[in-house]
Amino acid sequence: QVQLVESGGGLVQAGGSLRLSCVASGRTFSRYAMAWFRQAPGKEREFVAAISWSGGETYYADSVQGRFTISRDNAKNTVSLQMNSLKPEDTAVYYCNAGALKSDTYSENPRAWGQGTQVTVSS
Repeated sequence: QVQLVESGGGLVQAGGSLRLSCVASGRTFSRYAMAWFRQAPGKEREFVAAISWSGGETYYADSVQGRFTISRDNAKNTVSLQMNSLKPEDTAVYYCNAGALKSDTYSENPRAWGQGTQVTVSS
């Protein structure tokens, strides 16, 4: 299975930007669709964005559409999440996952999660 390590989180004021990265190792990275999820304190984990194995298809939660951009660089075994116009409600631990896209729906791989990176957005 692929192993994933997230980085790039931090503290930022509302309206600011952060770029998260997820570096993969193990099984061939380019064969997986990739996604970002987040979990805020006391809340359920929620889907943020996904990208197909080729990078040709991207999907976003309504709450981040127009503000976040997911991308991947298969040569560097990396998937990124550019987050602009950050809001306090974006505060969460962000996780990446290596899974699959079926009929425009992302299917997570329970054995392919990273450790997470904390994003905190102040008012």
